[in-house]
Amino acid sequence: MRLATIRVGDTTRAVRLDADAAVELGAADLVEVLRRPDWRTSAREADGPSHSLGTLDYAPLVLAPEKIFCVGLNYRNHILEMGRTLPEHPTLFAKFSRALVGAYDDVVLPAASGEMDWEAELAVVIGAPVRNADPAEARAAIGGYTVLNDVTARDWQYRTLQWLQGKTFEATTPIGPWLVTDDEAPAESAELSCEVDGETVQRADIGDLVFGPAELVSYISRIVTLMPGDVIATGTPGGVGHARKPPRYLADGSVLTTRIAGIGECRNICRQEVR
Repeated sequence: MRLATIRVGDTTRAVRLDADAAVELGAADLVEVLRRPDWRTSAREADGPSHSLGTLDYAPLVLAPEKIFCVGLNYRNHILEMGRTLPEHPTLFAKFSRALVGAYDDVVLPAASGEMDWEAELAVVIGAPVRNADPAEARAAIGGYTVLNDVTARDWQYRTLQWLQGKTFEATTPIGPWLVTDDEAPAESAELSCEVDGETVQRADIGDLVFGPAELVSYISRIVTLMPGDVIATGTPGGVGHARKPPRYLADGSVLTTRIAGIGECRNICRQEVR
């Protein structure tokens, strides 16, 4: 099952994406849907107003998640090729919801930064409250998976040892276009890739994650209760622009394509902020 949040006029609607139409689920966005205890059944059986697939305007998949966690240094081959040892624990940082944009919206390159970089990622969306979860409980709490690009201001990220300031500039993080529910998503192995202006700059298999989705849910749930609609961005592989010699960054007009086989694709044009 594929679920999304779409714009309809000046409002939004949560929908189920069928082969021939998008069917409304009686909610303003996907977070509202996921907060229903029986959301899988109600979403599957919904028979609300429908929309043509060709006319859909995708909003950010989750409009106001309570929490967005991100993970750094989480692809095994990339860590080893850099001569580092595999981490014992996940590296965590946060992002705020105003950073999110839709799968086909413009990505804003902030005027304050001259080093905006790409980071293609698999994102986990939580489907049930979970706290102090063992691996089985963590797996059961995953609602599904989507595509995210953690577009990062490198010149702000490395100002200090704390990364948040470079990770959550407004309107920089595409997510979507839809949620693929956990029963249908290829969460164990699938190709993740990123293209800039048609050139592939990142390619990896999500099976190369050091800490997989269930491990991350279990670990984070020991810190705080994860709630329906919360997002965990699981990390990016090698190929980012900052590590290139010379470094390469996104520019006004750059076309950023983030893809995970069997899950979905975001395609965003980068636009320089004008103050």
